[in-house]
Amino acid sequence: MLVDRATGGPRLSLIGDAGNVTKTFTLDRGEAEIGRVDADIVFADDHFLSPIHARLELREGVLYMRDLGSRNGTWLYVGAAEATKLTDGDLLMIGSQVLRFRRIGYPGPHPPEADSTRRMGSMIPTVDVAILEQLRADGSVRDVFHLSPGRSTAIGRDAGDWIFPYDKTMSGKHAEIRSEDSEFFVRDAGSRNGLAMAVRGERSLKRGDRIMVGDQVLRLESV
Repeated sequence: MLVDRATGGPRLSLIGDAGNVTKTFTLDRGEAEIGRVDADIVFADDHFLSPIHARLELREGVLYMRDLGSRNGTWLYVGAAEATKLTDGDLLMIGSQVLRFRRIGYPGPHPPEADSTRRMGSMIPTVDVAILEQLRADGSVRDVFHLSPGRSTAIGRDAGDWIFPYDKTMSGKHAEIRSEDSEFFVRDAGSRNGLAMAVRGERSLKRGDRIMVGDQVLRLESV
């Protein structure tokens, strides 16, 4: 692993709190592991990192990233201009909130009651087919927000359908969950700190992508 070298392999920049580049790493072997102890790129003081946390590997000109079963996951930031489709079990990092998307069904016809008597119930939007779960550090669920077809949901610190006034790392309006047919898509709403999704399996990276491992944010500068 080489530091502050302009050529030789994919290049990653470590991004500081002010958005400045504080260090540069070059994958001169075309691969590297990131972690707190036994890795090529080591952040020994970051206790959100697992000893060996994630792996980067260059294959046929494409850099791939994989989480190695870390405790806190490996995260890829979603650009503000793009909407990303959500699948069951996806984890989102919005401000300091970890939210899990769960699919609970698809819209379907309601069969008539056997004796034609209608049931009473609360007036709500159309049928709920998905939920967002707010997760505690131990993985347990604190709050749940229901998602319905045809209904967009804004998430923020002080504006939106689900607000987190106590989260100072969240923007006033941070993210939006948009319904399209029976599917759901998430996009960044121009937030200051960005929107990240946990990496599941292997993901390819492109120039400019930002990843978060532990408390570290890295940006891919070149492949």
